Amino acid sequence: MLLALSMIYAGLSHAADTPADAPETPMQTVTVTGNADDTAYTTRSTKSAGKLDLSLRETPQSVSVVTRALMDDFKLDNINSVLANSTGVTVEKVETSRTYYTARGFDVVNFQYDGVGMPQVFGNVQGDIDTALYERIDIVRGANGLMASTGNPSATVNFIRKRPTATTTASASVSLGSWNNRRIEGDVSTRLNESGTVNGRAVLVGQDSDSYLDRYSPKKTVAYAVVEAQLAKDTLLTVGHSYESNRSKGVMWGALPLYYTDGSPTNYPVSTSTSANWSRWDTTNNTTFAELRQNLGQGWTVQGTLSYITDKSDSNLLYVYGTPNKVVGGGLYSYPSQYASNQKQTLADISVDGKFNLGGRQHDLSFGYSWSRSKLEDLSRYGQGIGTEMLGQTAFDGSYPMPSFDAGTEGSNYEDRRNTVYIAARFNLADDVKVLTGLNSTRAKSNGNAYGESKYKSASKTTPYVGVVYDINRELSAYASHTAIFNPQSEVDATGMPLDPVKGKTTEAGLKAALFDNKLNASGAIFKTQQDNTAEQAGTIGAKAYYRGVNAESQGYEFDLSGELSKGWQASAGLTRLTSLKGDDGKAVRTFIPRTTLHLNTTYRIPALPALKVGGTLAWQSETSVDQTDTIRTVQASYATLGLMARYEIDKHLSLSVNLNNVTDNKHLTSLYWTQAYYAAPRNGSATLAWSY
Repeated sequence: MLLALSMIYAGLSHAADTPADAPETPMQTVTVTGNADDTAYTTRSTKSAGKLDLSLRETPQSVSVVTRALMDDFKLDNINSVLANSTGVTVEKVETSRTYYTARGFDVVNFQYDGVGMPQVFGNVQGDIDTALYERIDIVRGANGLMASTGNPSATVNFIRKRPTATTTASASVSLGSWNNRRIEGDVSTRLNESGTVNGRAVLVGQDSDSYLDRYSPKKTVAYAVVEAQLAKDTLLTVGHSYESNRSKGVMWGALPLYYTDGSPTNYPVSTSTSANWSRWDTTNNTTFAELRQNLGQGWTVQGTLSYITDKSDSNLLYVYGTPNKVVGGGLYSYPSQYASNQKQTLADISVDGKFNLGGRQHDLSFGYSWSRSKLEDLSRYGQGIGTEMLGQTAFDGSYPMPSFDAGTEGSNYEDRRNTVYIAARFNLADDVKVLTGLNSTRAKSNGNAYGESKYKSASKTTPYVGVVYDINRELSAYASHTAIFNPQSEVDATGMPLDPVKGKTTEAGLKAALFDNKLNASGAIFKTQQDNTAEQAGTIGAKAYYRGVNAESQGYEFDLSGELSKGWQASAGLTRLTSLKGDDGKAVRTFIPRTTLHLNTTYRIPALPALKVGGTLAWQSETSVDQTDTIRTVQASYATLGLMARYEIDKHLSLSVNLNNVTDNKHLTSLYWTQAYYAAPRNGSATLAWSY
């Protein structure tokens, strides 16, 4: 993989375009926003891996970026489609309204907004997170010991919000797609006073659709407003709010059974669903944030960020379980429930960064403190008729009657607090050698109960980070890094004591290249990731379960490329190979994760017809499986999906785009994360008319 990177570095021709102009406002040059080139598939710098603003080549860890241009070209309108087009990330769509993500063999639970972490309560994402609010999304793979206080050694997803621009800009688009999918989107940024010291931006999205799945009908509304005010020459205040609602009918809770009573695999039509006519799942997110950035002089700045987030969920659900009879039907049973949750999060972060001189050289330093509090209340109201057999094919036709939800109640009420102190420094040891090092010291504590089980946990740990970058020449670097992370857990052992925290660590090394005046970034890496002491149920004492800690390790290599290959030719590509993912006994674990994944997105502007851009996307993954019983295994064979796009610029303001997905109409399951699954969307497409100013 490193050899392949060297060959690409040596073989590609130099692009002749001059770099885009820097932003006009001094404060904006230090605010992490999108690439100045709105057609680029890469970025010039990021803070997502080490608190310091570094180029991808200077960052001693694997980082992928999904830019606004890539999202627009391929209609990546939600986080599932973005991460499915990211190197090394698998999207585990277990239901219509809940999704898990994995990287390097482990679950992704670390999500950030402009570098400020949002502790995950559930370990999965509910609803359909829209991407219209973001200029770029960064994915840092492996443990992220500087940026994330707790979590898994998998990846950190950092959403970079759109910010006001120095000049007036506006855009609007209307999309029509398969299954009556309709989407309207608008984005306006302008000065709010004559002097230009106050600027604002607003984004609005409305989307309504039917689905290839029987009875499923999602609807989404998104609104975002942000204001930047230059309070003084060196003081910038930013205040913003986002609102996102998902109103989905005909949702699945759980999915389809995957084998019959005789052990043979099921093979339903792609549209098959176990939802009831009355099932629904509504989610609402409100996020308010404020940032105050102060230039202290001599290259030093201080920034404080405060965020308040509420996530609410309300649903009527039907879970279908059991093993169907292939000949006469039946064998499946009902489990209706109403579920509601209310999560509130408050987060604060203050950081200082700048440069200092030592030993005749200039070095970089960042340090700070972050605090978070998350409160969760949820309630399940169980429906009458749990365990009723669904005869014939009634499990799939939506006809199960809506019961009264008064058979019993259970729920959760707990609070999670985290305090973190961090420091990171990049030492310029020589012209061609840089060392990035730091510490993250976190105390995490939770109290409360969930469904009759205690959620108490308390742990403190200091995790290190060290990375070295050696510049082979002006465009090619070699790097190595090691970092760790931990995650408290509330599961108890046979003595009733909570298990020690999960511990994760990542070691990796590789080559990185920044080519063509940083318009193309490429990297190749080998890695080893360990996650120790993850809770696994070991038995029961009476009606109470107890757990033991298990260990797992993954090894592999990755290749990532993003940017401009030549004038008018953009590409984003990635290959990940897990050469090993095994447990304590040396046996393969988490076989639902593909050992090899490949993605390629590319567009090309036709020189003879510069108004026309064409492109394609290809994704491939290797075989996955899940053991249903000691003798029955469900296997999803390897598969590839192909997408195509074309955009024609009618004039400098108006364009028409067409996107086709799953062109070969490949039939495959969305995930084997659970022992149930459903089918991915068949061939589909959309047309978008877009206007910009």
